Amino acid sequence: MPHDVHPLLLCGGSGTRLWPLSRKSYPKQFTKLTGDESLFQASARRLSGPGFAAPCVITGADYRFIVTEQLAAIEIAAAATLIEPQARNTGPAILAATLELHARAPGALMLVAPSDHVIPDAASFRAAVQAAIPAAEAGQLVTFGIRPDRAETGYGWLALSEKPNADFAPVAQPLKSFVEKPDAPTARDMLDGGTHLWNAGIFLFSTNAMMAAFEAYQPEMLRLVTEAVEAAEKDLGFLRLAADPWAECDDISIDYAVMEKADNLTVVPYGGVWSDLGGWDAVWRESGPDEAGVVTSGPSTAIECTGSLLRAEDGQQALVGIGLTDIIAVAMPDAVLVAHKDRAQDVKLAVAALRQQGAVQAETLPRDYRPWGWYESLVVGGRFQVKRIHVHPEAALSLQSHHHRSEHWIVVEGTARVTVDDEVKLVTENQSVYIPLGAVHRMENPGKVPMVLIEVQTGSYLGEDDIIRYEDLYARGRGAKG
Repeated sequence: MPHDVHPLLLCGGSGTRLWPLSRKSYPKQFTKLTGDESLFQASARRLSGPGFAAPCVITGADYRFIVTEQLAAIEIAAAATLIEPQARNTGPAILAATLELHARAPGALMLVAPSDHVIPDAASFRAAVQAAIPAAEAGQLVTFGIRPDRAETGYGWLALSEKPNADFAPVAQPLKSFVEKPDAPTARDMLDGGTHLWNAGIFLFSTNAMMAAFEAYQPEMLRLVTEAVEAAEKDLGFLRLAADPWAECDDISIDYAVMEKADNLTVVPYGGVWSDLGGWDAVWRESGPDEAGVVTSGPSTAIECTGSLLRAEDGQQALVGIGLTDIIAVAMPDAVLVAHKDRAQDVKLAVAALRQQGAVQAETLPRDYRPWGWYESLVVGGRFQVKRIHVHPEAALSLQSHHHRSEHWIVVEGTARVTVDDEVKLVTENQSVYIPLGAVHRMENPGKVPMVLIEVQTGSYLGEDDIIRYEDLYARGRGAKG
């Protein structure tokens, strides 16, 4: 590639259509849905190597340490990680990242990619990006259109002036227009006509071209986002956008904000496999159903089933389906989804219903991820709770105290360095320590391997907000997880 392309990974979505696996506390881009890496990791790896600069990431405060940890696991370091004070859709997010990149590398090429897509053939996609570079360098806003294989009503489409090449070679051509998500007859007509592609929401442009587009079509948003970037605060390795101007930005997609108004649009067709995994039916499709159309994952068993997905996420579960046809069954330790495959897009209705009931399962997984590791509740009673806590090597919880609970810690793996008021001591496997109510305490993992302990809490109130932090390595304090 003649110039390095700077990827922007968008990872602020909550993925409610893949509930109960994907939830607000840990959305689908960070889960391992179709392979050994998360969708976010696979996206970062796909957009790395020769011709690609280090990626920029934009996400929410609750996910910032998940982003860092998952990138570190695949040995990729972000050039910048922008923190949105609140989700405002892709328009403000992409503009903020454009302004940040332009300050570092004026006129650079940015490739915008959602971090929850599946594109198995990375080399083929990179070839499509390379084919788009001359148009982007010439000031075009380039989008990538996916070869459709069905009359999909869940995607927006792209209208072309002429049919792509028969072999679907990635050749840039003018984009005629964007098409909103169609009804079924319209989708069938577009599929049969051969001059429409799916809109993947992947874009390549120079920072100059995108800033000019916002100046022409969204000058007020450009002013507000510029203020949010210029007043951003550095926070550890992150850049927190300023909250006040950000809150005034319209909640609007990049398509509505500028793309559908611009007159310098180019499309590059992509003929390879692509999916946004926008529902469990897509997961079923991309997971390679067997000859009966069945996909099983985890400790699940299908007996005389057809066209169905059975997925169990806990090794101690046993999910069994008998005589099922076109059924999705997903079992988590705290929630189970059973739905007809035709209703996959309605899973978000279940999330809305649970949220209205005040059920924690609507948004929160049993395992809660923190910058130092994770914990999960094993048993919850009226005045007690039992947790398993996993602390990464050389990580530490904050120095803290509680008003309403005392704690017992039993180390089951590794070694903990424990602070209780003025006493600091090492606690090894099979040893325990008691933390009285009100004591100032901390646990650390001084070793090179993970440390695991069982925590038994007792008291009148066991909520996570019963915490006073005195010191914290991770500068938390804003957002549920900082």
